[in-house]
Amino acid sequence: MDNLLSRFPFIIIKKGIALLTTSIFEMLPNVGRVRKMKKIQKTDLSLIALIDDLKAKERETGAAIWRDIAVRLEKPRRNWAETNLSKLERYAEDGETVIVPGKVLAAGSISKKVTVAAFSFSAAAADAIKAAGGSVVSIQDLMAQNPKGSKVKILR
Repeated sequence: MDNLLSRFPFIIIKKGIALLTTSIFEMLPNVGRVRKMKKIQKTDLSLIALIDDLKAKERETGAAIWRDIAVRLEKPRRNWAETNLSKLERYAEDGETVIVPGKVLAAGSISKKVTVAAFSFSAAAADAIKAAGGSVVSIQDLMAQNPKGSKVKILR
């Protein structure tokens, strides 16, 4: 009996019945408590508007590509795609339309005429794509040009 009381000081035994004097959770502060994680929200108003437009376009046309791009852009920016020109050269065909849910960077070179849509471009990457005969468009412009999203390749 003394062994029980020394191990569990919050139990009082009266007439053979064990009674709790305090809650076990008061004795052990971090046990049984679920801490809520801080909800991270986007603060860039143009990004929020783009995500809303992508979701609305998916509901309007039924093209799943716009929902996919919206979900990728909702993730933290450190998880976004950062695609180099060398990757565009390697995976995109001549005359193809490619969308990058993130940023296009200027590492490497490109010689194909490719239409590239992305959230942002480095200045050198945009110049290199234009110099190769391709075109640089925003995701909003691509949605307006191709509402069904057909024949568009997503690069990560």
